[in-house]
Amino acid sequence: MFCITHKGSENNIKNTDKESFCATPINWFPGHMAKTVRKLKEDLNLVDIVAEVIDARIPISSKNPEIDFIISKKPRFIILNKADLADNFQTSAWQKYYNSINIPSIKLNCIKDKAMPEFCKICQSILKDKIEKWHSKGMIGKNIKVMIVGVPNVGKSTLINNLTKKKRAEVENKPGITRINQWFSINNGFELLDTPGVLWPKFESQIVSQNLAFTGAIKDAILDYEDIAFHLVKKLIKKYPDNLTGRFDINLLNSQEPDTIIENIGKKRGILTRGGSVNTEKISRIIVNEFKTGKLGKITLESVDDVIENYR
Repeated sequence: MFCITHKGSENNIKNTDKESFCATPINWFPGHMAKTVRKLKEDLNLVDIVAEVIDARIPISSKNPEIDFIISKKPRFIILNKADLADNFQTSAWQKYYNSINIPSIKLNCIKDKAMPEFCKICQSILKDKIEKWHSKGMIGKNIKVMIVGVPNVGKSTLINNLTKKKRAEVENKPGITRINQWFSINNGFELLDTPGVLWPKFESQIVSQNLAFTGAIKDAILDYEDIAFHLVKKLIKKYPDNLTGRFDINLLNSQEPDTIIENIGKKRGILTRGGSVNTEKISRIIVNEFKTGKLGKITLESVDDVIENYR
């Protein structure tokens, strides 16, 4: 069972039957996140457009459903970040999907790509009528104010640093680093409002909570890596078996049981205890981290064809 509760409760992790899902919704909503939601609503009137950053590997799970309600009718677009780690075919399919529901999108790798050209182009395209009104009133050169939103660890601060060409926003591969709203000005006529990542009060879907754990949106301190690796391997067997066998040099014909596969990977890598048995905690961390960093190849865990109601 994969079940996470708020840090500070008596049992942060309940790990019993790995094959079953937890019947109780996962609660993970620290006080600063409730404050963030209030602040987002207040600051929405200060901006012209909202850029929502999501993880291209998990477009459903990394998209906070509360943000749609917070944004309301404000012009917006989606940035499929970490596209270099995602399946190219699936990313293109997601872009077509967003376009079909009238939400423009762009795909980026904010660590390596030059984000400014596409970022400017999509903002100016969406706000074309508004910019023309500014010009008709003599407001030529008025800065476009953009709010950057998203769940933790999808790359909002990395995007800010990419656009400003300076390491100005706090960046670390841990969720929850940005704790306050910060304004940044860039030379191309834009002002950016960086906001803390915010999860929603209850993960009512175990699939969502698992995907967020796989990609690092939930703090390591409350996670059981053996449990996470079990569910990740289980997904990879179905969706990307060649990535799994190619990276770890294993044969799925021998077994398709996640526990056995993790044991076999541990033996291949020589990750053993002093007694000669596999160090399952250590090899589990390695498997999850190799997925996070792209060493397992380009992988997207959620497709447009997924039945969305299964996730919420």
